[in-house]
Amino acid sequence: MRAAIVTQPGGPEAVEILDVPTPVPGPKQVRIKVEAATVNPIDAATRQGYRYEPGAKRGLGWDVAGTVDAVGTDVEEFEVGDAVIGIEDRMLVPLGTQAEYVVLNTDHVAAAPTTVGAVEAATIPLNGLTALQALGLLELSAGQTLLITGAAGAVGSYAIELAAARGIQVTAQASASDEPALRALGATGFVDRNDELPTGFDAVLDTALIGDAAVAATRDGGRFAWLLSQAGPETQRGIDVNLVRVRGDADQSAHLVRLVDEGKLTVRVAETFPLDEVQNAHKRLADGGIRGRLVLLP
Repeated sequence: MRAAIVTQPGGPEAVEILDVPTPVPGPKQVRIKVEAATVNPIDAATRQGYRYEPGAKRGLGWDVAGTVDAVGTDVEEFEVGDAVIGIEDRMLVPLGTQAEYVVLNTDHVAAAPTTVGAVEAATIPLNGLTALQALGLLELSAGQTLLITGAAGAVGSYAIELAAARGIQVTAQASASDEPALRALGATGFVDRNDELPTGFDAVLDTALIGDAAVAATRDGGRFAWLLSQAGPETQRGIDVNLVRVRGDADQSAHLVRLVDEGKLTVRVAETFPLDEVQNAHKRLADGGIRGRLVLLP
């Protein structure tokens, strides 16, 4: 089968489509025939050499939507033919979701939504779970205030809707042109990305990786979360600094799917590419300014 693989770090041209053995599911695993897989900034980091080990082949792709085509032993949740979404939440693997087939643990898989197709469904797992788990770390109650930096991105936009549904007062930071769309998602406040951040928020979700300036926007004793896979800004003024390390969770994924099917969570696709054009997708990602996710079609 074909899969997107990096053997040497570099630019978009470092991503190759290689023929690799079709994976076989083990106990409590399913094999998914991939219909759609997203391209995320974490894929660019892998391609550029994050935690590179000489000689290692790295598969790309975290999100997937497709159909179960084989099951391992001790699998009761799914059967061949089920439409599903899933996440490969390990960064350094020889095979990711950007492939014709992928094997995932069943606790990383959920039934696909029924109101959107595979292309849209593939955008849910990584960014939806990241937003949901970040809000869990921030532990906000209805009426409290939350600043989301980079709010027009995939994680930020999901976080707006999830937080607003809990009665949290969300202020979104993004480009001025994004304000109408972000208010439509549920943001009650807005900050232009070129302006200084206001202060005093109960919590800040720093998806734009601003760092210290975003911490400064957090009130004394508040909570802060960011997405870099390294130590965050130093704790100050009693602020609880959290690193969001997304993990696969079937129950949380099913919750996100229900929200999509109920019209309470908005999926956004920026552009689609055939799997063979994965390098072009990486070039588009590097250009920036994407609203929604880039999706590969095997």
